[in-house]
Amino acid sequence: MQVGETVAAAYQSIRANALRSMLTMLGIIIGVAAVITMVALGSGAQRAVEERIAALGANVFSVYAGQGRMGGVRITDRTILSMDDWRALERDASLLEAVVPEMQSPFQVKYGNQNSNLNVVGTTPEYISVRNYTLPFGRMFTAGDGEARQRHAVLGAAVPRMLGGNAAGMIHQTILIRGIPFEIVGVLSEKGAAGGFGNPDEQILIPLETSRYRLTGSDRLRSLSVKVAEGVPIERGMVDLERVLRREHKIRPGGENDFVIRNQQDILATQQQATEVFTTLLASIAAVSLLVGGIGIMNIMLVSVTERTREIGVRKALGATRRDILLQFMVEALALCLLGGGFGILLGTGTAVLLSRVMQWNTLISPLAVAVAFGFSAVVGLFFGIWPARRAARLDPIVALRYE
Repeated sequence: MQVGETVAAAYQSIRANALRSMLTMLGIIIGVAAVITMVALGSGAQRAVEERIAALGANVFSVYAGQGRMGGVRITDRTILSMDDWRALERDASLLEAVVPEMQSPFQVKYGNQNSNLNVVGTTPEYISVRNYTLPFGRMFTAGDGEARQRHAVLGAAVPRMLGGNAAGMIHQTILIRGIPFEIVGVLSEKGAAGGFGNPDEQILIPLETSRYRLTGSDRLRSLSVKVAEGVPIERGMVDLERVLRREHKIRPGGENDFVIRNQQDILATQQQATEVFTTLLASIAAVSLLVGGIGIMNIMLVSVTERTREIGVRKALGATRRDILLQFMVEALALCLLGGGFGILLGTGTAVLLSRVMQWNTLISPLAVAVAFGFSAVVGLFFGIWPARRAARLDPIVALRYE
């Protein structure tokens, strides 16, 4: 029997039992689709982290108040960062290009008949350059606005939507923060939430002096965002900042810092590694269903060999060799897996696109994952088709012809 005739006979057998063949392929379809979808979700998450890293900039880090000690016991939030710390860094830290104070507190915000509890950040105009923002609508408040304690506000990208407004149309409109009217002068570009730092799009910026004297009545800062000078390694910038703050906080040599320096890129890079591991784990779990599907195919092929014992005997009596019979059943098993793999690719890519558009999840379909899943389905077909095919090829033609 020619190879072409063997392949045709295999596909004819699949068509003759279309429903059973489809049910047999179901495990492969689900397995391939699961692998593609899981990898797409993991790759999308990794891309979101990479975009967040790029948005932060390569030479930016943050400083937060640490923990003080009382009687040898750590006291959470005992220490503070103050305006004096900020001024000292601006004056004495020679390796830092910009130090941006952030005086952050949650306040009730009202616009029209809509209201929400949002973080309001008192800061300086340098905030947008250090944090790598642009302003698609309006402008940033100026240093002069801060000195005059002007009630100007710059909204995060998500705030207009949260308050039922239009970003462009809200410029020069009035918003109430803790009942105090502020003029909206700008809207920030969108960043998106990533890295465990909350969502920077859901905040409002106001001048530092305005926050200090009109809202918080305090010199206490939540954090400092620091940009290292061009060409200076970020580690040297951290050492320079640490030197100044330790002096300001009167920490003795060998004493523990009462502030925390966080290089956000390192944190995000760690999260990216965790995401890669999680993606691999999900893909491995999904691949198990491919093995289950392969076992199902082997089971059905064994049943098929039993049902077609007389047919095998007739073909052998007519001159078919063991190789012909082996090839026929191997082709059937391989065809089931390849067809299942094809349908699985369609289902997996469709699911990934649907999750992206309907659920707004970050997904990225990986051509490599598609190729590996499809290739693995072919390997499964060959592996689990060998035993039924060998069993069919070894049947004695006389015994097969007598089979009832």
